[in-house]
Amino acid sequence: MGTGGAPILRNRYFLYATEFFAGMAVMAVELGASRLMAPYFSSSQIVWTMIIGTIMIAMALGNVWGGKLADKDPDPAKLYRRLIIAAVWIALIPLVGKYIIMAIAGMLIVAIDIHLLIWASFLTCLVLFVFPLFLLGTVTPSLVKYAVNSLDSTGSIVGMLGACNTIGSIIGTFLPTFVTIPAVGTAVTFIIFSGVLLVIGLIYFISSGGNKGPLALGVLVFLIASVFGSSSHFAFWQEGLTYEGESMYNYLQVRDTPRSTILSTNVLFGVQSIRMKGEELTGMYYDYALAGPVLAGISEKENPKILILGMGTGTFASQCRKYFPNAAIEGVEIDEAITGLSHKYFDLPSDIPVTTYDGRAFLAGTGEKYDVILVDAYQDITIPFQMSSREFFGLVRDHLNPSGVMVVNMNLKTNGEGEINEYLLNSMGTAFSHVYTADVPNQTNREVYAWNDSSLADSFEKNRLSLKDHDLRTLMGEVRLAAAPHTQGDHIFTDDKAPVEFMGMQALDAMMREEIGPYKEAYRIGGVRGLLDAVL
Repeated sequence: MGTGGAPILRNRYFLYATEFFAGMAVMAVELGASRLMAPYFSSSQIVWTMIIGTIMIAMALGNVWGGKLADKDPDPAKLYRRLIIAAVWIALIPLVGKYIIMAIAGMLIVAIDIHLLIWASFLTCLVLFVFPLFLLGTVTPSLVKYAVNSLDSTGSIVGMLGACNTIGSIIGTFLPTFVTIPAVGTAVTFIIFSGVLLVIGLIYFISSGGNKGPLALGVLVFLIASVFGSSSHFAFWQEGLTYEGESMYNYLQVRDTPRSTILSTNVLFGVQSIRMKGEELTGMYYDYALAGPVLAGISEKENPKILILGMGTGTFASQCRKYFPNAAIEGVEIDEAITGLSHKYFDLPSDIPVTTYDGRAFLAGTGEKYDVILVDAYQDITIPFQMSSREFFGLVRDHLNPSGVMVVNMNLKTNGEGEINEYLLNSMGTAFSHVYTADVPNQTNREVYAWNDSSLADSFEKNRLSLKDHDLRTLMGEVRLAAAPHTQGDHIFTDDKAPVEFMGMQALDAMMREEIGPYKEAYRIGGVRGLLDAVL
């Protein structure tokens, strides 16, 4: 036993530093993986499970293989060569990762019918992250081999190595989340931590002498990846973005069109906020949500209040200001960066306050009552479970005035018994005696209106006819015809049990089968040529 090899390995602090930075890099890559994949596959618990599971498997296999290598051939140069290879691989992820993700997703779309999200996220982790994390998994058993000089000190040395790894992992958890990703983005975060690993490897080889050719090649590839990887963006197929960046919670993208300005927080799942440059309605679910203030008779009330949980950049707030100028409007948005964009690009009126907080926590901490509460916190299958349960809807009810209305935007249209929307609607029905739904034409959105005052439905038509804006008055007539009552059932979500992400994935699978069906048939009949003809 013992260090042997390069003199630098006789300094245990260098071995401890290697363990420390390896542990840091593992957690940084894990967090970076979630951010890299979120714009394509969401940031749901399902995706996190795939990331954590595959990385743990890679680390376990690396531990086993690294231990065997350390016993068979304890040459430290091989360990630090593996560190350099892992560093270069991690640095290349921002440059090539998005293309690999799209290739995997495209392949699976035509290959499978169910659990696309599970398979796509699993294969992405397998291709992008397993190999470098496997190599990092070999670090600990190798360092034990180099650090232990006698059996008398084995326990203390192994304990110190474990502590260094754990402390590095802690810092590698907090640093990307609170510092590097919000400040410089996911791509540069990968590059920073891969650079740290590269430096550790360089220190070893520079101090030990030997062939510097492979070392120079690794540095060259790292520099190329750093330059081109840090300057690329997620939505590589889009040009002329007005803004692209990242916050603690989201990937953020603002794009400008002749008619509108649009915010997307997820590349593959459309529009989260929109500002129309003209006076027209948006043509999206925000317009249907305006039926809530009409139901509540906002125009006829004195000092009415509207609360928006999931403010985004304020599309609904701006509409309410335009059509119901007598209302006091406030919003809650967990992502402060989005609120910043709302004033810079979306002309959110400065006198509409926005609280940076979780929607449910905000309700729990305020004693205010409102006439309308819009819940707009659901995004694709990323539905906050704490805002989907009967307890949450009971909290919303308790913060509404007697004639108040809750409006909920649901992103997925499902109609079957035991599917996610039935659970959500039943959960709302535990707090409200009247629950109606209206599907937004040509979109996947479904608006829900819930209230307890039996007189509201009868007064809706009178409130609609009193609207001054002709287009809004006409649209509210369409909403009235589209609205259908929900029949209460037994399936509900609770704080204890709300598998919203798994059920959302099932709904997404069904939607994708319906949308992609014609393209799969074209591929079945005509192969790649047939698929290209169908797409183009």
